Amino acid sequence: MIEFIQKIPILTTALSGIFFYILYQHWVYKQKPSYLFWWMSGVLCYGLGTLTEAFVGIFGWSEPVFKSWYILGALLGGFPLAQGSVYLIFKKKTADWMMYLVVVIILGAGLVVAFSPIDYTLVEPTRLTGKVLVWSKVRLVTPIVNLYAFVFLVGGAAYSAYRYSKDKIYRARFLGNVFIALGGLLPGIGGSFTKFGYTEVLYVTELIGIILIYVGYRIIRYDKTILIYQIQATG
Repeated sequence: MIEFIQKIPILTTALSGIFFYILYQHWVYKQKPSYLFWWMSGVLCYGLGTLTEAFVGIFGWSEPVFKSWYILGALLGGFPLAQGSVYLIFKKKTADWMMYLVVVIILGAGLVVAFSPIDYTLVEPTRLTGKVLVWSKVRLVTPIVNLYAFVFLVGGAAYSAYRYSKDKIYRARFLGNVFIALGGLLPGIGGSFTKFGYTEVLYVTELIGIILIYVGYRIIRYDKTILIYQIQATG
């Protein structure tokens, strides 16, 4: 059963690739707005992160793949998707400064991960976990980025769902945002299990998460009601 679960990231990667292409087409069609660029980038990072998991599930553990997984998953995580919501909600100047701040944090932590020695006594052949990093204090950065992602991806979608819930005419947009909020929440829950060595939980929640986010996106995209965010209506 564990071996089967370790192959789930292959499917997640494939679905993320399809979703990325759909978002790319949407981004071009809408004349390349910032919020769609970040959502598109977020799905790309999501897929690349699960690609590293798929690689380990098939070929086994390797240091370059592990470090790529940690940077793409633990550090970047849901940040690009959350940043898309930031550009949707806030004025561009504010969103830009918020983005610069978090990117600097991620770049710094990413360099630490890239150069950190590995404690090979803790390496498991088919399982990924950050505990193998000798410079372990870098793991204290991940909750900061995850909190940012939670507030603006999950919280932003939940807040939008709340606003749309006030009128039955917006039922589709309400449901779409509920799906996105749940989809954004699940990988974070799965990621918390990796700290205790249960990486397979993350593989399952990542798959369900990307499906829910796509369903929510599709519901919202093809709904014809008036939008509460002017930037989305015009950009």
